[in-house]
Amino acid sequence: MSTTITVTGMTCEHCEGRVEDALAGVSGVTDATADRESDSATVEGDADVDTLVAAVEDVGYDASA
Repeated sequence: MSTTITVTGMTCEHCEGRVEDALAGVSGVTDATADRESDSATVEGDADVDTLVAAVEDVGYDASA
């Protein structure tokens, strides 16, 4: 299953990497891709969307489903 969340505050590749790493650490995630130009992150797997949002917020970015 693919889930896309809105992520704001990413300004560079390093930011994208931090968001991807945070999402990849969530149980059930098989792949995560962040895109600063579209202010979004797409996640493959069966993780709960609220858990994904919390993981992104924990590393300092604003996120919403």
